[in-house]
Amino acid sequence: MNDTTSISTPLTDREDVRDLVRQKYGEAALTVLNGQGAACCGGNAGGGASDSCCGGVTITGDLYDQTEASQIPEAALLASLGCGNPTALAQLSPGEIVLDLGSGGGIDVLLSAKRVGPSGFAYGLDMTDEMLALAEKNKAEAGVKNVAFVKGHIESIPLPDASVNVIISNCVINLSADKDQVLSEAFRVLKPGGRFAVSDVVVEGDLPDAVRGDMESYVGCVAGALEVNDYLRRLEAAGFTDASVEPTRRYLFRDLEGSACSADNIAALPADEKAALDGRIMGAFIRASKPETASCCGPSCCGGDK
Repeated sequence: MNDTTSISTPLTDREDVRDLVRQKYGEAALTVLNGQGAACCGGNAGGGASDSCCGGVTITGDLYDQTEASQIPEAALLASLGCGNPTALAQLSPGEIVLDLGSGGGIDVLLSAKRVGPSGFAYGLDMTDEMLALAEKNKAEAGVKNVAFVKGHIESIPLPDASVNVIISNCVINLSADKDQVLSEAFRVLKPGGRFAVSDVVVEGDLPDAVRGDMESYVGCVAGALEVNDYLRRLEAAGFTDASVEPTRRYLFRDLEGSACSADNIAALPADEKAALDGRIMGAFIRASKPETASCCGPSCCGGDK
């Protein structure tokens, strides 16, 4: 199966993708840490969410209700660059262990910790030092004890096999240049019967080459978005069952203009191509499960004849 780098012309070096994501999200964290307003994945200091290079309030706004927002530090909310609210959709239960892939400023980790209660635990995994510093600050301010933020890459999760009940993520997996490895690692660390419950950006049908090939729109969570059916196939290949994609918010092309997604070559798309994108790029909730028992991989490993 082809990985994302094979369809993103200039994005052939996975380290280049990772370095740019780290740079942009580090700048976003510093914007909040320095008291300069809401985070922006392009680091536009002082810009509010509506000016954000991440698409503004249309994409990242109104994801958390007032009750949830009141439970967490303002800085955690300001640093949110997600496209959904996985904690509200994951149906977390007391006592569960949760892992957030690409936890940023910690908003979904802190909310998860409250949902699973003191008998549960929530991990946040992020590769960006500035985001981890912000998350630790928010953890201290929130006074939450059942939380740990861990530095690492979502393609190589630093947790043991079968160690968590639920994996959440908020508009991060699309940023990885090796999504198959992310899904494989997610499957590995989930306990049998565990749940994959993430918000992500997906697309119906193909994207124009000008969008797929633009590095800035990759960081803006669009160029790296998987096609819906491709996402489902990759989940199945990783071993997951009961996979589904539920659209939660569909975007118009104008929602993306004025953001990191509107580089010159994208803005220059013909009007009919822009119109054809309307409603096909969307925030979605992706669900899947790890089977209670491992599937059979052949006679030698399933107790068959020697």
